[in-house]
Amino acid sequence: MKHTEVKEIMSNPELVGSFVTVCGWVRTARDSKNMAFLALNDGSTLNHLQIVIDKNAGVNLPPEAAKLGASLKIEGTVVVNPNNGSAEIDAKEIAVLGVCPEDYPLQKKFQKLETLREMPHIRVRTNTFNAVFRVRSVMAAAIHRYFQERGYIYVNTPLITGSDCEGAGEMFKVTTIGYSDAYKNADDYYADDFFGKKAGLSVSGQLEGEVMAMAMGKIYTFGPSFRAEKSNTLRHVAEFWHVEPEIAFAELPDLIEIAEDMMKYIIRDYMEKCPEELKFFEERFEKGLTEKLLNVINNDFAIVDYTDAIELLKKADADFEYPVEWGCDLQSEHERYITEKIYKKPVFLINYPKGIKSFYMKQNPDGKTVAATDLLVPGVGEIIGGSEREADLDKLVKAMQDKGMSMDDYGDYLALRKYGSVPHSGFGLGFERVIMYCTGMSNIRDVIFYPRTVGNIR
Repeated sequence: MKHTEVKEIMSNPELVGSFVTVCGWVRTARDSKNMAFLALNDGSTLNHLQIVIDKNAGVNLPPEAAKLGASLKIEGTVVVNPNNGSAEIDAKEIAVLGVCPEDYPLQKKFQKLETLREMPHIRVRTNTFNAVFRVRSVMAAAIHRYFQERGYIYVNTPLITGSDCEGAGEMFKVTTIGYSDAYKNADDYYADDFFGKKAGLSVSGQLEGEVMAMAMGKIYTFGPSFRAEKSNTLRHVAEFWHVEPEIAFAELPDLIEIAEDMMKYIIRDYMEKCPEELKFFEERFEKGLTEKLLNVINNDFAIVDYTDAIELLKKADADFEYPVEWGCDLQSEHERYITEKIYKKPVFLINYPKGIKSFYMKQNPDGKTVAATDLLVPGVGEIIGGSEREADLDKLVKAMQDKGMSMDDYGDYLALRKYGSVPHSGFGLGFERVIMYCTGMSNIRDVIFYPRTVGNIR
């Protein structure tokens, strides 16, 4: 169906006076005896296009066309609204493409996000989610552009895997058998399953990414990951999108430099390409959002040793729910206090205790810590987790044995340390969390299309 997008009409002054066809959904409608006004949106922009219907000029307005949610095709002339200078359509012909009954869920002007969450198929038509998912698209493109411009190879790592990258046992099981009492034990069950062994959905593409980095030098993955955590928090979902670069011949300081540069690139691109959406989020969801983002791109991030951070938290004038001691895994309240109250900007925490970090992280000479880093940002907490990877085969095997891991499941990964091992590093960026940070949306369920959480799927 040939038509001109609303964004093009509202941004191209050369179209004034042109006869065009537009399509979209009715967002608001005002109807009277002689005149009618419709606000039309086709998803190409946050702004609505006003349609002016002059009934005295013989323009027919079908009754179904003035219903909220109805989809229309309108032919008319592009004119300039004398009151605000924006483009609008002087309608000549109106055709109803899809009727919408009175039980359309978006009759109210404002609805709670919790209510909209129950109708993900409809909420995307609201201004809020129209803006969220346009920003998500722009930021995804920026991520690909950042790495492509710097010579990284884009890799699609497996979604079904036989090894647990994090070693935490929080994988979704993949099976074609399902429940059965026909097997005496788990070994017999998995031997009869599709792959002949235990398989699950990937929690990360890192291990396979490291394989590619040992041949291609620097790679990145950008795709879904799955965590079977029974976490019902504002920043956890069971299926999320993961950005994971792996870089050969890179140590922890190199990784920190890359992560900071990438974050600034993404945020700068978003601010340049989505000014209307940014203004919308600042007005509706987070006052001072623009200033916060400018502070990120115009200043160096702090780099703080975990041990120093623990001492700062112990001295903090704050009533933490979880006590702080060296060796503890920092909670969101600790991370946010560090970045929001102490430094007031993004912070790289480095050199975590090895007991609370994954087996693959490079062990520091002190024997107690690993060359790991988490990037903490105000309002969200951890947004990036990364490390230099352990390149020493003996140390890696020892770390895996200490955690009770099976060597058989990691044969390919261990072989990387035998054949030309090099210092290398990588990190994982939770895509939804960076969207939260840049939009002011406080719940991760509101920045992903169909959120999957414990006890909830549709």
